[in-house]
Amino acid sequence: MTRQALCPQPDPFEPYALSPGIAFGDLLFVSGQAALSPDGQVVGAGDFRAQAECAFANLQRVLEAGGAGLEDVLKVTIFLTDMSHFPEVVELRRKYFRPPYPADSIVQVSALALPELMFEIEAIAARPRQPRA
Repeated sequence: MTRQALCPQPDPFEPYALSPGIAFGDLLFVSGQAALSPDGQVVGAGDFRAQAECAFANLQRVLEAGGAGLEDVLKVTIFLTDMSHFPEVVELRRKYFRPPYPADSIVQVSALALPELMFEIEAIAARPRQPRA
């Protein structure tokens, strides 16, 4: 099997020498997605909900580049700079995922890649066996 980069265009990660995601067989490994616009600008500085919504939208874009969607996510890791937002994360999981919910780890970190970022999500997904209609 070969690795295939998943790079929606434009690719805000290009300056950082990493792939937004990698496909390996039927699995997709998505790098941490945060509140970055396609041109690499921080979205929603100081607004946790706006940042999380943007990060989920970016996650969806990378998954779609690999032929999958949020419904195909098996595992996520969520990074927060403030665990007081945990109740909002639960709401967001219910909004973007359906039962059975993906396996999940959530951790508080002292900082993310850019000082304005408050939320990041990475994922492992499986490509669907049958194309969606």
